[in-house]
Amino acid sequence: MTLIKKIKDKKVNFEFNKEYIKVLTDKIASNDALFITNSFKEMHPADAADIIEHLSQNDRENLIKLNNFKIDPEVFIELNESVQIEIIKYLSSEAIVRILKNLESDDAIAILENVEEKDKNLILSALPPKDRFALLEGLSYPEDSAARIMQREFTAIPSNWSVGQTIDYLRENKDLPDQFLEIYIVDENFKPIGTVPSSKVLRTPRESKMSSIMEDSSFLVPVDMDREEVGHLFENYNLNSACVVDKNNKLVGMITSDDVLTVLKEEAEEDALRLAGVGDEEITDGVLTKTKRRFNWLLLNLFTAFLATYCISLFGATIEQMVVLAFLMPIVASMGGNAGMQTLAVTIRTLATNDLTKNNFNQNILKEFNIGILNGIIFAIISSLIVQLWFQDIQLSIIISISMILTMVVAGLFGILVPVSLKKMNIDPAIASSVFVTTITDVIGFVSFLGVGAYFL
Repeated sequence: MTLIKKIKDKKVNFEFNKEYIKVLTDKIASNDALFITNSFKEMHPADAADIIEHLSQNDRENLIKLNNFKIDPEVFIELNESVQIEIIKYLSSEAIVRILKNLESDDAIAILENVEEKDKNLILSALPPKDRFALLEGLSYPEDSAARIMQREFTAIPSNWSVGQTIDYLRENKDLPDQFLEIYIVDENFKPIGTVPSSKVLRTPRESKMSSIMEDSSFLVPVDMDREEVGHLFENYNLNSACVVDKNNKLVGMITSDDVLTVLKEEAEEDALRLAGVGDEEITDGVLTKTKRRFNWLLLNLFTAFLATYCISLFGATIEQMVVLAFLMPIVASMGGNAGMQTLAVTIRTLATNDLTKNNFNQNILKEFNIGILNGIIFAIISSLIVQLWFQDIQLSIIISISMILTMVVAGLFGILVPVSLKKMNIDPAIASSVFVTTITDVIGFVSFLGVGAYFL
């Protein structure tokens, strides 16, 4: 059985990739482009892209520069964006033009925006006028707008056509998309007025008018709508596709659920990375690049740590009187920090999905207050029992109980107040919230514990 046949029969996974990558590396070194091309054809484009991503940077460069090897456009679009940017540097303008010609307009724009400006005009000038105009128009819109993720290939017919006319048109027109679920019905001004599922067309008599079987277009996406809002629209109304209209409400494109799925995945990853303070870091980034991206965040955390230490220093006399306070102090701060981050994570999510509104804001604040009190009481009891068993000191147990309740309540409140306040100031809450919440909970935890301790002492 040949290796190509094994690849076809075997589910591609990383363990198998390691075996195949060694073979592939040897084939690259021996300039065997035919073997590589044929084996990639036997795979799903996503699996072929995964293998290319796991090659070393040097092997990737040698593969792309290999004579008679042409990367499949469907494979290229499946590559991680950072790997795409790397490979674009190795490709000739003619190769990039070939890739763009074989992709839908939204995928083509995603690639073209990663091409250096000095090469972009050369590539655009080599494209057919129709494709060039579509890409230039798409690039003229903001990066996060609906226009950047819409396809300009769609199926639209006049409202006065019959089902028979529509079927004949679909069979004869070669410029239509290869796959489509919905047919858009437009008026004489090319404004969308309804949609018809393609399956419904096949089940309806030829003489029926398309306008009689269409569903009204309830969801029109403006070209400048933020792509995250588009994602919420699809999620809330379970849409398979939606038409995109310009400022005159004319149909200019469509967005499909697979495009939105990619957007939601990217936004979720972006929020998770920003919450951790690593920005848009990719696994393929170099050491210096990653260090630079993490530096500012860590520096800010260093200053906030000194702030917390300063607050502790204010209670030096109290700690000298009862050294055991220094042992227990991290417990309160740690519990407060974890409680604050829990609330913060939930709040960031509700802000991202637009679930937190003016109407339910006060209700959520009250809820977090109650959660803080309830968790505070529960963990105050647990921690006080442990402290009592450990140190046999009722006063110390009371101190940790009171400070635990105060810290948990404050952590819950600031876990929701900080991101909401930052969003109102047009600051991305995913970027800056965690450092503020961590600092506040640490400071409150230390101050409340040592302050209560100072009061009793």
